[in-house]
Amino acid sequence: MSNFTTIAPKYQQTATLQKSASEHLLDMLAISRTDDVLDLGCGTGHITQAIRLQTDGFVVGIDPSEGMIVEARCNFGQNVAFHVGSAEGLNMPGQFDAIFCNSAFQWFRQPSLAVSNCHAALRTGGRIAVQAPARSNYCPNFVRATESLKHDCHTQQTFAHFHAPWFFLETAQDYSNIFTTVGLRVLMSEIEDITQHCSPAKAFEIFESGAAAGYLNPDCYDIDLPSGYISIARELIARSFHAQVESDGQVELTFSRIYLLARKP
Repeated sequence: MSNFTTIAPKYQQTATLQKSASEHLLDMLAISRTDDVLDLGCGTGHITQAIRLQTDGFVVGIDPSEGMIVEARCNFGQNVAFHVGSAEGLNMPGQFDAIFCNSAFQWFRQPSLAVSNCHAALRTGGRIAVQAPARSNYCPNFVRATESLKHDCHTQQTFAHFHAPWFFLETAQDYSNIFTTVGLRVLMSEIEDITQHCSPAKAFEIFESGAAAGYLNPDCYDIDLPSGYISIARELIARSFHAQVESDGQVELTFSRIYLLARKP
């Protein structure tokens, strides 16, 4: 079984992609010493703690995974208020100058409602910075790896019952529209293609830090998973990363990411 509660204990070590993207997002948000900040989809709280060091205002971290919040409270609960909760259930009107949302937007079940709640949670002049995977082919390497589950005789019948829990939009304008519709002014919206070279083992580790919480999560299937399915699927996906190595023995991982900054007029 793979979901964010089971991933939580090792998330800090494996979520290298999320952490590198967060640095760019923090620069975009430009947190001041007086800002009250919400980390929406805070995970284990390591980036929330970085936010804590940038402001003397209050800092709140929210994540729908109880396991992630347990880790966050254990490590950083003395400095940050952490709560289990979703963006769709956010009800903190006018409490924040800035909202930071890194590698979480793709998991929102009702993105328009989530962004509307963020608009309400911001004070006038407040801003929100979002980074998330974009485009249906968000990572060709991951898509290719999971395609193997469609064709292997041990997994194809079960994988046919998989329903993706995330959503991806194809253009930066598509993302902007969600924010402008609720009254936010989009200051920047760009989709970037990011490439990194790594070993097949590292590629699989990156896969397990996030994508596995969809592809290998029993809650994302409309049938009970047969015994052994997860272990077989993991083996097939790992094997695909080995098949994707270049002449230098490395996998060229490519990701499409949306970076968006918006302000409440």
